[in-house]
Amino acid sequence: MLLIAIQGATYCFAQNVQLHYDFGHAFYDELKDSRAKLTTTVEMFKPDKWGSTFFFVDMDYGDNEIKSAYWEISRELKFWETPVSIHAEYDGGLNYIKDSYLAGLTYTYNNKDFTKGFTLTPMYKYICDNVSPNNFQLTATWYMHFGNGKFSFSGFADFWREKHTDIDGNAHDFVFLAEPQFWVNFNKFRWADDNFNLSVGTEWEISSNFALMNGWYLNPTLAIKWSF
Repeated sequence: MLLIAIQGATYCFAQNVQLHYDFGHAFYDELKDSRAKLTTTVEMFKPDKWGSTFFFVDMDYGDNEIKSAYWEISRELKFWETPVSIHAEYDGGLNYIKDSYLAGLTYTYNNKDFTKGFTLTPMYKYICDNVSPNNFQLTATWYMHFGNGKFSFSGFADFWREKHTDIDGNAHDFVFLAEPQFWVNFNKFRWADDNFNLSVGTEWEISSNFALMNGWYLNPTLAIKWSF
């Protein structure tokens, strides 16, 4: 789960908490025991005169335990007016997740009223304790608000090189992961208070050779989000 680090202040808030019910365990027999049913996500995005800072934390829950956790923090840095910034990032977590350090350049586009935009970031990626630690990653993000802010479509797509094996021992060199999200924002409806910052929506995790999985998977969620 990922907040796009380019958000229009008119329609989006800089911090939010999400709760996702994941249907992946019901769609695939091989995931029914290993994939968490519930995930919480905490996100923060804060711009400043030198760029912006973004982080999020995912927590996957099992029976009376946290099955897995993932943490990502990134910084966009620029002292100029062009849409290109310097990008630095750290990713890490529990279990199969290895610490990674990334650096690259980000191109950012926002339209005039910040109702839609995208970023594109090519990066060098160093994966700790990997048999081939020097790698690359290409990340794209997007957002679009429509219906006078009542609806939001956002997400990211990552493609990176990482030598790893899946749960069956098959070797892989590349990983693809995308997580498009769709939200209905209640506070943009006339019948709701402007401070009722609840959104209901869904996320679709589309992946190839991600984590311990072999091949392509599509894992949808049903989600609620409160923005601050």
